[in-house]
Amino acid sequence: MKKALKHLPTIVFIVFIFAMTILFFALPKKEYSSSEKRYLSDFPTLTVNTFFSGEFGEDFETYLSDHTAFRNFWVGLSSYYNYSLGNPLSNGIYNCKDGYLVNDPPKTDRLMINIDVIGEFSKKHDLPATMVLAPSTGYVCSDVLPNKHIIYKDDELFTDVANTLKENNIDFVDVRESFKEAYKNGTQVYYKTDHHWTAEGAYLAYTELAPNLGLTANGEDAYEISSHSGFYGTTYSSSGFWFNEADSIGIYKSNAIKDGDIEVTIVDNGETTSLRSLFVLDNLKDDDKYPVYLDGNHPYTVIKNKAVKDGEKLLVIKDSFAHSLIPFLADHYSEITMLDMRYYKQNVSELIEKSDFDRMLFIYSVDNLGSDTDIAWLE
Repeated sequence: MKKALKHLPTIVFIVFIFAMTILFFALPKKEYSSSEKRYLSDFPTLTVNTFFSGEFGEDFETYLSDHTAFRNFWVGLSSYYNYSLGNPLSNGIYNCKDGYLVNDPPKTDRLMINIDVIGEFSKKHDLPATMVLAPSTGYVCSDVLPNKHIIYKDDELFTDVANTLKENNIDFVDVRESFKEAYKNGTQVYYKTDHHWTAEGAYLAYTELAPNLGLTANGEDAYEISSHSGFYGTTYSSSGFWFNEADSIGIYKSNAIKDGDIEVTIVDNGETTSLRSLFVLDNLKDDDKYPVYLDGNHPYTVIKNKAVKDGEKLLVIKDSFAHSLIPFLADHYSEITMLDMRYYKQNVSELIEKSDFDRMLFIYSVDNLGSDTDIAWLE
């Protein structure tokens, strides 16, 4: 009996490995992980070159990891096990107080490079230009961070950005203080399970941005505001902290925009999609509900508001933070063209020459702009 107990851990381990192997081959392979918001890897191609270069082995290891039985359970177990050992960081996400899942400080190696590219691009065109930069969640909501965390250097970064933009005659709308003040007073300006600003945060950015654009911001009473629960965003998907509660996502629907006023044209991979609303409500059925705003990420999107007669035409070069902000600006412009340089690979200068834009607006988060390698396409 004692000898059998002595070998019990080995027996359990062998049975576990055998069972996991059987399940790996027996269970169907999923193409998409809804919890992680990404497509899982396909079985790698085996050739002489990929075998001897080691590429096949690396890709096969990724394939095994992606299709392990009960993958979500193991990802979560790893995150919570490390958390129990005093490590609140999982895959670059801090598990914070009050249910917040916060990205660690952004990489900034490309921030000033990208600002210089934007400055040089702006000089080529006789258009008023403005930038609004979303500060990092960890900077604004610093009180929820764990005791041990990397320092967020938004103040230093924003100062450098403001100085460089000023040299290039680009206006800079700095929302840091208004965001910190609103958060201090109880407004949730960032989601707890996602890296984006909330609808309330986007509205606050709009009120800060409007005077710079020569606009009078609408009061909140100008909107029909709704809230939709069950939102699990990107930080939730990346972290493995599956027990954190969901967010609610808000929609500010302008009372001034009537049915038939809005025409949205999206061009993506050569296909054109037409919408009649700034909000795609079908996307509220998904866990990640952020694409409710303008259907999420696309290379080229044009928004026309028929209710705005003889209004200006705005060119927006942006990341996904713009999606919840643009619906507020749609009240004021007859046409807004949005370009996402991660996907738009055409010559932007040629587009400007063919169009009659009245001004340019750059909308980014400091997190994205600090590491973005696609701004180089801006020419």
